[in-house]
Amino acid sequence: MPNQPHKIFLKGEEADFVVFVEDADLLAKYRKNDTTIPIIDIVSIYKIFANRSGGAEGVFDEASKSELSNQFGTSDRDVVIKKILLEGTDKRQTTIHRGYGGHNDSIGNGNSGN
Repeated sequence: MPNQPHKIFLKGEEADFVVFVEDADLLAKYRKNDTTIPIIDIVSIYKIFANRSGGAEGVFDEASKSELSNQFGTSDRDVVIKKILLEGTDKRQTTIHRGYGGHNDSIGNGNSGN
């Protein structure tokens, strides 16, 4: 099994927020106030995701600027990602759902169409 990214989860008031981290060791160094580490080296993808139904599981969409402003007082991604990295909880054991992708659902169950 390939190395799974870590979900760094922060509970919000109207939505919950997540950033993905590949290297937990880099995150640990960053949390110990190692400011020499660029954020882009810590996060897997430079985006903030929101789960509007709550929790560390479920469907994640990219958080809007208004959601970030309402929750964090700013829509500056650098500031918000830093806050999530420093205050969030590592939810490594949670899974990342990539969705269901059927081959051709119109054919029916068990029929390959060939």
